[in-house]
Amino acid sequence: MLELGKTKAAPAAGDLIKDVSEATFMAEVVDASQTVPVIVDFWAPWCGPCKTLGPALEAAVTRAKGAVRMAKVNVDENQMIAGQMRVQSIPTVYAFWKGQPIDGFQGALPPSEVEAFVARVVAAGGGAADDGLGEALDAADEMLEAGAVTDATQTYAAILQEDPVNARAYAGMVRAELALGDLDQAEAILNGVPAEISHAAEIEAAHAQLALARQARDAGPVTELRAAVEADPENHQARFDLARALYASGQGQEAVDELLELFRRDREWNDGAAKTQLFTIFDALKPNDPLLLSGRRRLSSMIFA
Repeated sequence: MLELGKTKAAPAAGDLIKDVSEATFMAEVVDASQTVPVIVDFWAPWCGPCKTLGPALEAAVTRAKGAVRMAKVNVDENQMIAGQMRVQSIPTVYAFWKGQPIDGFQGALPPSEVEAFVARVVAAGGGAADDGLGEALDAADEMLEAGAVTDATQTYAAILQEDPVNARAYAGMVRAELALGDLDQAEAILNGVPAEISHAAEIEAAHAQLALARQARDAGPVTELRAAVEADPENHQARFDLARALYASGQGQEAVDELLELFRRDREWNDGAAKTQLFTIFDALKPNDPLLLSGRRRLSSMIFA
């Protein structure tokens, strides 16, 4: 029998604040943000407002106890990274999650707004606090993966009775409805998610999973779309449609490969549709999924090349 509400010891925070260079940016920001949000502070020793904002950010990050990390980039010493991130004035701050910027601002902010910014970033990463229901959530996830959808749904519902703002339980309910093919009910659950967790990583993933499930209904025939791409490699719409059809048919790696090729050929096509679709796929996957890890690394290498 599952014991709901049993608490666990909080993990150690580790090194939360680091000076980052062009050589370490990929590892300390892009790669590190796969598991925890990273706030990047672009500053310079001669910048007056930076001397106020930097310590305020560091204090807020420290108080978050490991829910977010901070990378400090001296723009005088790392002009290439500053240029790639289009930093035009300092201080400039970006928050990275899952390898991409999700929030940011320019100029110094009062302490209350700094705290609010850090809180938003923590929420985007799902928060650091252990809700005490991890064992029950793990069991429900296992039930769902094994096809015991009803049992999983009942467990998620029981968890939500104890913790009405448990993002992971809401996401589990959505996945259960998707497994049953009830996309409208999945959407209804997402629409009922409390505002304070609406940007949690689990909820964002559920939105992505629902979007991909809707796309699957309209996916075209893989064979015909592949033939169209082979006949004209510059037919970007055909390549994009092929990627969607491949993902819908369970060929995730092939779908990502086609989208990366489209991004390589024309990253601005259709308002950056390839990048947007890649992010939708990445958001739908588990944080440790090999497809996500390799795909994000390949995309990031293209963006920051």
